[in-house]
Amino acid sequence: MNRGERAKQFMPFAALKGFEELLAEKEKMIVPKIELSEERKAELDVIMRSIKKNDVITITYYVQNEYLKMRGMVSGIDTNARYLKVVNTKIPFDDIYDITNKNLKKY
Repeated sequence: MNRGERAKQFMPFAALKGFEELLAEKEKMIVPKIELSEERKAELDVIMRSIKKNDVITITYYVQNEYLKMRGMVSGIDTNARYLKVVNTKIPFDDIYDITNKNLKKY
């Protein structure tokens, strides 16, 4: 038996394929979406109006039962479709929880 064939017999074996992924999914906490107050919505509106294409921002937003935080360059803003595009990620206005623009103080 050559070395390659012999090495294969010692490779890890997963008896239940997909079991670890299923466990990781079960462990994931489901976070309910926070309803923003009118005051907070107004604050975010001020920040959104200050953002321009190519600004570098830090944004916290809700997606698939969790809040994600990312930092990146704004590649587009569509006020009609109501989304902000950071790099290649489209974020609906209604899912935004917090934005920090380096040109504007954080609220």
